[in-house]
Amino acid sequence: MSGNEFRFFLSCDINLPVTFRVERLEGNLPATKSSESQVSCTTEDRRAELYVECVLYIDGAPFGLPTRTRLESTGQPYCWTELITLSTKYRDLTAHSQLTLTVWDVSCGKDEGLIGGATILLFNSKKQLKTGKQKLRLWLGKEADGSFPTTTPGKVPRHERGELERLEKLVNKYERGQVQLIDWLDRLTFKALEKIKERESYNTGSSHLYLIIEFCSFEHQVVFQESGANFFSPLPVSSTNEIVTVWDPEVGRINPSEHKQIKLARSLTRGIIDRDLKPSSNERKSIQRILKYPPTRTLSGDERQLLWKFRFSLMSEKRALTKFLRCVEWSDLQEAKQALELMGRWETIDVCDALELLSPVFESEEVRAYAVSVLERADDDELQCYLLQLVQALRFERSDKSRLSHFLVQRSLHNIELASFLRWYVAVELHDPQYAKRFYCTYEILEENMMKLVSGVGGEEDGIKLWQSLVRQTELTAQLCSITRDVRNVRGGTQKKIEKLRQLLSGLLSELTYFDEPIRSPLAPRVLITGIVPSESSLFKSALHPLRLTFRTANGSSCKVIFKKGDDLRQDQLVIQMVSLMDRLLKLENLDLHLTPYRVLATGQDEGMLEFIPSSSLAQILSEHRSIISYLQKFHPDEDGPFGITATCLETFIKSCAGYSVITYILGIGDRHLDNLLLRDDGRLFHVDFGFILGRDPKPFPPPMKLCKEMVEAMGGAESQYYTRFKSYCCEAYNILRKSSNLILNLFHLMAGSNIPDIAFDPEKGILKLQEKFRLDLDDEDCIHFFQDLINESVSALFPQMVETIHRWAQYWR
Repeated sequence: MSGNEFRFFLSCDINLPVTFRVERLEGNLPATKSSESQVSCTTEDRRAELYVECVLYIDGAPFGLPTRTRLESTGQPYCWTELITLSTKYRDLTAHSQLTLTVWDVSCGKDEGLIGGATILLFNSKKQLKTGKQKLRLWLGKEADGSFPTTTPGKVPRHERGELERLEKLVNKYERGQVQLIDWLDRLTFKALEKIKERESYNTGSSHLYLIIEFCSFEHQVVFQESGANFFSPLPVSSTNEIVTVWDPEVGRINPSEHKQIKLARSLTRGIIDRDLKPSSNERKSIQRILKYPPTRTLSGDERQLLWKFRFSLMSEKRALTKFLRCVEWSDLQEAKQALELMGRWETIDVCDALELLSPVFESEEVRAYAVSVLERADDDELQCYLLQLVQALRFERSDKSRLSHFLVQRSLHNIELASFLRWYVAVELHDPQYAKRFYCTYEILEENMMKLVSGVGGEEDGIKLWQSLVRQTELTAQLCSITRDVRNVRGGTQKKIEKLRQLLSGLLSELTYFDEPIRSPLAPRVLITGIVPSESSLFKSALHPLRLTFRTANGSSCKVIFKKGDDLRQDQLVIQMVSLMDRLLKLENLDLHLTPYRVLATGQDEGMLEFIPSSSLAQILSEHRSIISYLQKFHPDEDGPFGITATCLETFIKSCAGYSVITYILGIGDRHLDNLLLRDDGRLFHVDFGFILGRDPKPFPPPMKLCKEMVEAMGGAESQYYTRFKSYCCEAYNILRKSSNLILNLFHLMAGSNIPDIAFDPEKGILKLQEKFRLDLDDEDCIHFFQDLINESVSALFPQMVETIHRWAQYWR
């Protein structure tokens, strides 16, 4: 697009629901009174429970039902980060459409306490749809007014705007891509911005409350136009040099001559000619180049035409099917019919490509049904690797009772692990208001079919008992949530809370010590747990006080789990699933890097279970033993071995370091420090706590690879033979995982609609970041050089250097 062109969409052409995100509340809450007779409730003696009520007004009248966010009670800052989708579509909006947002507090008294409200117009004075982040000043004690003009405008009056408002406007432009990205300068700028914010808030005080919301952004600017004829009032003649906005009704429309040419090229009569066509040498090269494209790549018009032209000769090439189906104009019934006939005769595709066909790109029910038929060939172990994504793919189906949902249920009936995980994955999504009905429908199908089973998996239980054993998992987690709340409320240190935990398990909740009937472990459904051992149960010293529980098992052994309440484990669950999948892919190529894909299961939006792996953090090890080598010498001493430890132990450590270095680089894991790097007695290193993925990191200037100085020193330093072996394992693992890049990208694409924070914020950008890490533009040999340079670059940042940027990277680990 040249600098003189202005491209835009008309609002009347956008057949999408109005969507925005309620982010957070900034400022201090005012003191409120629930009634005249009650004492005042301040933020000091109670924790507010807030929600935001959103109502759309069109020309001063409410349009549609009010929508509410979830209750937020975590304390300041109050963050919802919740996506709100209204029933109204953009094409139905008028120029005077307004959104009212009112914040309510339900914590004080029986009646809901009004905090304040604000109103915002959806179109600006130039009749352009507002996009990006908006900072609304709340009118304290007043409900948002939807009349036009409103009495509660959220926009700060022009005469009150200062430096902070100007900078926030620029940040909004930056986030919408209207300001050039310069990475190193941007980091410095945002750091300076934070200081200015602190200074401004200190100078002006915190008398105002602000609600931050984010409107949906589009590829081009959206300009208001009513449906029907394109009537516009003539603009008044002005002698000033103002920019005049001119609407061109031709913009965005299909070129009729071009459209006619495409129709002729794809007509059914050409099928007879195309059947015998063979690509030339150059065309074959172009086709092979297209087939190597990642699933995220959009095909150009010429590329689509090329694949369509040689569709018959490509039918024996299974990799070509997904690309061919992207070329089809599905709105043309004749063309769609021809494509489906060819699909049925095509060489059967791999399971990896079938996952691509379940992405939101493909809406045809026949195509999605074909993808499910391919998935039927996968064994249970492989299917379990993709189950989390297949449940998310239900969002993209055309109906609640889809072929995919029936397939997942039928496979689960013959495998208790699949049944248990399917039930949990679906149950967690019942909190999503947009798709709750669909997930509940799948839940009902699973329950109904399982109850009909004459005998359970393995023949030891009938269907009713089998289902009840899964339902008791939910009852167990509900009791653990209650225990967590009671333990947190205990005044005093960690030891007093541990005593309270053991007291509860032995006294009031003694039924948890010995269950009436064994319960299937939520983390490992084939394991039957019979009760909790109070004397071996404890909790961690952290803000959320996670429980560390020891369960007895039916076979006489025990298993240890961590139960967390107040933390969303869905992101951790996804990362560990990817670690487990990558471990499987590496082992298929005979490369065992001794990874530790411990089990994680989110049992709710803010609760879940993790497998407890006996280990110590690197921070603790370095504090007690001074070095990693000294720690390993304690468990695996060998005077003749390297550094006084056994060769096997050192090899295990080197391999696990290599495996996690590659995986954390590919997944863009952030916020790495010595407390979330753990080491097992046998030398296996592994990572925990994945609050930042896909390149996000709370610290500035993160190094390209998460490799700390102590790990390199344990290998004998950057010049040792063991460090060279570490680099060799890294490069080998990286090239193996690159071969499966399409599978990993397809799985992340299926998560695009999920509520996982780092994906939901900008799914497309996140997947492109992931694709970038694979360096698909390089061959294997070039990738070895690239990755070795990456390691050298990261490691050199860990040792004293004069270069300022490298020095900053070194600060990352402090």
